[in-house]
This record gives sequence, structure tokens and C-alpha cells, in this order.
Amino acid sequence: MPSTRFLSRLFFTSPSSPSFSSHSQSQSQSQSHLQFLISSPSLLFSSPVKLDASSLNSIRFSSPFLSSRRGVASSSFSSSRMDASGDQIEASYIGQQAAKEIDEILMGPLGFSVDQLMELAGLSVAAAIAEVYKPNESRKVLVICGPGNNGGDGLVAARHLYHFGYQPVICYPKRSSSPLFSGLVTQLKSLEIPFVSEEELPPLLSDEYDLVVDAMFGFSFRGTPREPFAYLIRAVSALTYANIHHKKETKVVSIDIPSGWDVELGDPAQEDTDVQGIRPHMLVSLTAPKLCAMKFTGPHHFLGGRFVPPAIVKQFNLKIPPYPVSSMCVRIGKPPSVDISALRENYVSPELTESKVSADPFDQFKIWFDEALAAGLREPNAMALSTVGKDGKPSSRIVLLKGFDKQGFVWYTNYGSRKARELSENPRASILFHWNELNREVRIEGTVTKVSEEESKKYFHSRPRGSQLGAIVSKQSTVLPDRSAIYNAYKELEQKYCNGTEIPKPEYWGGYRLTPTLFEFWQGQPSRLHDRLQYTIREAEGKQAWLIERLAP
Repeated sequence: MPSTRFLSRLFFTSPSSPSFSSHSQSQSQSQSHLQFLISSPSLLFSSPVKLDASSLNSIRFSSPFLSSRRGVASSSFSSSRMDASGDQIEASYIGQQAAKEIDEILMGPLGFSVDQLMELAGLSVAAAIAEVYKPNESRKVLVICGPGNNGGDGLVAARHLYHFGYQPVICYPKRSSSPLFSGLVTQLKSLEIPFVSEEELPPLLSDEYDLVVDAMFGFSFRGTPREPFAYLIRAVSALTYANIHHKKETKVVSIDIPSGWDVELGDPAQEDTDVQGIRPHMLVSLTAPKLCAMKFTGPHHFLGGRFVPPAIVKQFNLKIPPYPVSSMCVRIGKPPSVDISALRENYVSPELTESKVSADPFDQFKIWFDEALAAGLREPNAMALSTVGKDGKPSSRIVLLKGFDKQGFVWYTNYGSRKARELSENPRASILFHWNELNREVRIEGTVTKVSEEESKKYFHSRPRGSQLGAIVSKQSTVLPDRSAIYNAYKELEQKYCNGTEIPKPEYWGGYRLTPTLFEFWQGQPSRLHDRLQYTIREAEGKQAWLIERLAP
């Protein structure tokens, strides 16, 4: 393996420089042999690999690089490390040799195939991306793929990203001729995912892409990247420094190893301040994070590849954090600390003008509510209900709208709850609908009355039987000794009505109706110049009418 200083040369040499294309004969042969093995995996794993003491010892690796330039002894690395806050992260950090041995065991005695592992790895990468970068904000994704298995992970990730709602574009300069990779290309082309050459990329990738997925080189790569990858690595690394200078922020996601990094030492740029290396915003480690990941300073580090069997975990003494439920990825360490004061959105919406809204606020609400339904928003009928009791202390909670017409807005609850008590003391309240994906809010104020007993009974019996039983056993807002108290009461009631007989509505449960005296329709706009249209009831010639006024944002 070349020195870190030699590796760093690719970051400040021009693409046409001979130093990118000239290697010693041994380096060239080594890389050619590696490429041959990658394209012919059966040759690499033709012999069974035994799980023995030597395999176990390899996880502790005594690489000469660990104790040379950084003055770090190999004994300082264990199967876990501390994050910035001092909390322990239960994840092993392994070296290059250990990673290779684990792969050999997976694809040898444990029966995995290359395409199976590649599919699981690519899905893990796509899942991690989807968890952090939403497709409505970071839709256009450039996936740069290398010639080996890391590039295959990128191809698989691109396919899944397409189905997740992103618009992937693939740069795949040195294509493998193996049927596995050819099949992946065919799959992607069937989805009409575009392929571009390195010459077709813009000089600054942020001019066209929201995300860049670095899938060029994995943990098996040795030597200095040749063209066009040396140029591509520089183009990706430039994004970090473009972001610093307040240009469009394009995030970089590296798969397993940030390309150009030493697998164990990390970013060569950290050795020389004149060098600009890839500084990914997200790193998705696969199987187990490699030693270089300890040098990762970005905010999002995920572990993917949920395929490590217990035999490998036990034999290699690995620590792998538990994956959440059905997720294919798990965050390593705590989420990044965030400056709350810096959190902001710049809304972009159609103009909301007086001439474009209905003269009747009920009609306008129906238009917006129907659009929220059509947009597929989760629980568009969720609303914040705010009440104030005789003590003057306000309280708010989320309830669900269950009906509306020109008489008002209806919801149901327990008449013994805090909100019911406050409404009995002060029958005025406000409700607020927030439809984040549409940049819209509707705030409504008015007087509150109970709906009729007949109306409450009709709705009660339309509910699922479980919800009916829950309404009976819950003395809402009262103190419980523990969870089992209400759970056991529910099970007893469930047994009582197991024969399907009608469940009676309790007297202490029913509906309320808010009759509006004020509506405000809010729509987010750029630079906080939001549209706010207020409807209030006014007397005009002995009749009541709704007056529309524009409020300052």
C-alpha cells in the first residue's frame, strides 16, 4: 500500500498529469489481478474458509500504519469507541484484512452470493439516504460507480432510489463485463434512468445535482486511482468547499469507504492542508465500519448490510448495534447536534390573494381540506385544539376532526377530560390545522357547544369495537397507578362483549361543535412574506357577512 502522502497527490494534480496513469509494473499487475477477481468472484471464493483462531485474531489487527504517522498503537482500538459526548457506540471498527476475511466467509461456507450481498448493501444505502434526505428536497441524485463491487452497490442503490421517488443519474465510466453488472445496467435502463459520461458532467456538480453518491472504490482497492476516477474524486471533493462558500449545497454520500481514503488511515487530505479530499456528509458503512470511519466527521454515519450471521459476530467478536424493527440501516452514534436557531425553511407557494379565495370561509376550508386529502397527507383532519379554563391557563392538544358543515367543526372526546372541564368554564376555543407539505395552515376561533346525544351515539357506534371499549375504560386525564391497570380493565371489558352484542356509549363521552367567528388562512411564501387572509363576521344592513382582510406576515 502506498504512503498516505503518495495517495494525496491525486487531489492537486491535473487530470492529464502522467502521475495519474503511470504506475509501477507491480502496481499495474496487482490492480489488474484485483479487477479480474472482482469480475470472477467464483475464483476468489472457490476454497472454503474456516472460522479459526487466526480469523478471530485478525479483528484486532496490528497494522504498521496504526502506530506510525499518527502515533496510535493498535491496542487502542477495540470493538467499540466513544462519540463526542463520551457515550459508547456499540459498533466494531475493522481493518482491511478482517473485512476481506469476513466477505470470504460470507461467500464461502455461509452460502451468500455476490449478487445477494450487493442487493442488500444497495438497499441499505438507499434506505439510509431516504431517512435523512427527503425526495421532495433532494430529488436529483448523481451516483458515481466504480468498476468493482462498490460500484455495484451504487447501481443497486440507484434502482431503489428511483422507486423511493428520487431521480437518479448514473456515471459509470469503466463498466464491468460480468453478467451480474450487465444485468444491473439493463434493469436501470428499463426504468429510463439516464447514464452520463464524466465528460457530460457539469464543472461543478452542485449546478445540477442535490446529492452525489460516491460508489467508486471499496475496502479492497489499493493503489492510486487512475483516470477518470482521479478527476471524479476531485470533482466530488470540490463540493465540500463549494458549500463552504455558500453556493448551492450538494451533499455527498459515500458507500463504505470515501473514495481516495486509505481504508485504515482515513482521508489523505488530513495529512496535508493543501490537499482537498472527499468529506462526505453521510457515510454508509457496510457489514461493519472500517477503521477509516473513525476519521469520519460528517453528521450522518449509518451501518447497513443487515446480513451478518451470528457465527461471524461470535467468531470475530463483533459488536453490531441492533437494527430498528424492519429497517435496513441503523445510525451509529447519536444524531448530529443542531443549532435550533439556524433551522429554517424558505417556503415557495402559489400566491394567495383576495380575488382567488371563496367569499365564504367554509367553502374555502373545504377546498383546502379536499386538496390536503388529495395530496395523501397523513391525518389531514388532525387539529390542535386550544382551550382556557377559569384559571386563565391555556392548554393545547391534538384531536381529530370528525365532521364539518356550515354549522361548525365537530370532534369527540371524554366529557370528564381537562379540555371538557375548561370548555364548561369557558366555552370559547380555537382549532388549528397545519398541512406542512402544502405550506398551509388554517386557524379558526369560535364558541363551543356539545352535539346532541343522538349524534354522539351514532358516531360512537360507527367506531371500531376496540375504540368503543377504549372510550369506556379510559377515565381521560385521571392518574393511573401503571399501564396494567387500564390494560387489564380493557381485557375484562373485551371479554364481556366478546359475543358481539352492542357496546353502550358511556354518558361521559360525546362530541363538541365549534361554531366559527373567525378564520385565518395562512400560506407560506419566500423570505417570510407569508400570505394571511382573515375572515371575520361583520354586520352589514342588518345582515351578517364575512369580511376578508389581509394581515401582515
